[in-house]
Amino acid sequence: MNKQETALDLVKSNYFNCAQSVFSAFSEDYALPKELALKISSGLGGGVRCGEVCGAATGAVLVIGLSCGFYILGDLEAKEHVGRETAEFMKRFKEKSGGCVCRELLGIDISTPENRMKAKEMGLFTTVCHSLVENAVAILEDMGY
Repeated sequence: MNKQETALDLVKSNYFNCAQSVFSAFSEDYALPKELALKISSGLGGGVRCGEVCGAATGAVLVIGLSCGFYILGDLEAKEHVGRETAEFMKRFKEKSGGCVCRELLGIDISTPENRMKAKEMGLFTTVCHSLVENAVAILEDMGY
């Protein structure tokens, strides 16, 4: 199963969120077990549960950090590199998806239980979020991740 299929299977389960679906599709390539990736990214769905930056995008940024993030004090080259990669991903994601803010992409602020239910009833998590997960995975793969 390829990364696109893996991510879509997870998000289509209606259990795992957009961030989990993207991040865990790539995690094992970087020696991070899928189960741990699912736990790490579990709070990022729905724009960190407050309608902010799309979880598919934040999941992708976690992949970038896992691949080329910095951890050594003073390693400015690595710090600049991850910053460039993140900015490039976000630029492409915004272009391909029409933005990066969850509530704007969905057309509803899902930070309240009532609006989350409304979005679910409207099928937004299927019609919108699945394509955002696809976009994030495609962009990451195009960038070489």
